[in-house]
Amino acid sequence: MEILHRIRDCTICRDHLPHGVNPVLAAHPESRVAIIGQAPGSIVHRTGIPWDDKSGDRLREWLGVSVEEFYDARNFAIIPMGFCYPGKGKSGDLPPRPECAPQWHGILLEQLTNLGLTLLIGQYAQARYLGERRKRTLTETVRSWKEYLPDKLLVLPHPSPRNNIWLRKNPWFEAEVLPELRNIVQRG
Repeated sequence: MEILHRIRDCTICRDHLPHGVNPVLAAHPESRVAIIGQAPGSIVHRTGIPWDDKSGDRLREWLGVSVEEFYDARNFAIIPMGFCYPGKGKSGDLPPRPECAPQWHGILLEQLTNLGLTLLIGQYAQARYLGERRKRTLTETVRSWKEYLPDKLLVLPHPSPRNNIWLRKNPWFEAEVLPELRNIVQRG
């Protein structure tokens, strides 16, 4: 896909990236599921492989797929809100750069005509794609997951180990949401 080359050559926010430009994403015209997350972390920045960290391990577990299935772009398009690692902040990574999604998401997503589901992982993706339909908190938004399914959207918290406390406080997520997520992914 020509658009992937254009995105990988993008430098619009290079002056704001302390670790340099390295857009990380994956897509194929036949992608069945779009994963819209935050931005690559430091490990992914170094390896250039999307979700190549503990968060990715958990996400693959949530999806019920193997590493091979996950990295087959015909299965999963991986489209972060920010394509490059934004750097470290006081309490984790900085937010995704705001330039990427408006510049590239629409152009890329319109070429993915086989999508049956889009996963909105974390507050940044949910804010952009749900707009006013998003609830007051991430927990309320994820708890309302069934509202978004008719639009082929499924909302998830970030699978980061930093969210272990959230997962313990919200056991309904693993009991209700994850089985439905796996069913949808397996049905294709």
